[in-house]
Amino acid sequence: MSTQEEQANVGRVLSFLREWDRGDRTVRSRMLNTFLSQNTGKTFYELELEFAQVASLFLARLTTWTRLTYMFGTFLGLQLKAIGIFLSASGHDQHLVEFLEDGGVLTLLDILNHTETKEEEKSEALRVKAIAECLAKSNTDETQEAAWALLESLSHGNPKYQNQIYKGLIALMTCTSPQAQQLVLHTLHTVQSKMKTAHHSIVEPLLYMLRSLHLEVQNQATNLILDLKCYDVRPMLLSGLVTLLRPTKEELQQHHNMEESDVIKMTGSLPVFVQQAAAAKTIRLLAEDSQVVSRELLSLGVIQHLLYAMGNREHTESQIQASLALKHFVHSYPVIEEHVKRGIGSTLFAAFMHQADTLYMNMDETQAELLLTNKVNITEVLDGDQPL
Repeated sequence: MSTQEEQANVGRVLSFLREWDRGDRTVRSRMLNTFLSQNTGKTFYELELEFAQVASLFLARLTTWTRLTYMFGTFLGLQLKAIGIFLSASGHDQHLVEFLEDGGVLTLLDILNHTETKEEEKSEALRVKAIAECLAKSNTDETQEAAWALLESLSHGNPKYQNQIYKGLIALMTCTSPQAQQLVLHTLHTVQSKMKTAHHSIVEPLLYMLRSLHLEVQNQATNLILDLKCYDVRPMLLSGLVTLLRPTKEELQQHHNMEESDVIKMTGSLPVFVQQAAAAKTIRLLAEDSQVVSRELLSLGVIQHLLYAMGNREHTESQIQASLALKHFVHSYPVIEEHVKRGIGSTLFAAFMHQADTLYMNMDETQAELLLTNKVNITEVLDGDQPL
């Protein structure tokens, strides 16, 4: 675009904004209809080109007008559709961020709570809100964090829509930004505490987050798992945690083929081993917190799986966390001590009892293989055994 054309475009946009500022509701409704017909489906960059790089000025005017007039409902449907064009524009999240900073979420909540708002207009308001949930599929950190910010704001609103926000946050758990993951987990912790049940779809992405190299994300995931022990998804979580202690051959082969992956470059370990260590730590915290949960873990064969993880000489942290978890069970149930001692031999067991968290330092290849192939089965001797 030539300089002359750019100047003409700026003049046209300024004229448009002056007409908006001076116009009554009839004029503005005509302008919105024209805006909708000419700009639906445009990308962020196309909108910026149309508005001479100052589309934000129109969005701000539109958001303010909506906030001041939604209670009358005259043009609410038009207003929300126009806002939706900005928020759904692909290519960049600048408009969404501006909408958030301008208090747009609170306006949406007010619309949803307003008793005289028509159902179709409430649906449009929810559609605008849902755009943020779709942003979870974006690959950019900024967009994912902006989507979290919108859902975080909405989570403090009308409980009537809490379930939708909850499912939106679960969908956002698959984001790739560590910062966004941490924020989502923090918000889920708050929202989950207000829910009577937990949705089963939370389990898989939550367990997957235990692979994170970021300690803050791992800790948030562990804390949420500890919260969920009181909900109906507990059996799925416990079973999943125990399974993570023993990666399948297919998982190991798949990850060994990823020798150039960032995780392996940074840690020298496979992602499944990072997850294995985090699972062992979480299991220990769960067992220490509840005897009921402890026995449920025993019934799932957790002892055999912890011994297996202790033998993983490819990842020291797995050995340490599995040893600490096993130490808790051995000290809590005398019968476990006897079975573990018979299963791994008196020499290795004596070293384990002396200092569990440093056992890996003195473990040779033969002892590690003994742990990896152990056949200890504690589930058969639980009846009548009580923890100390």
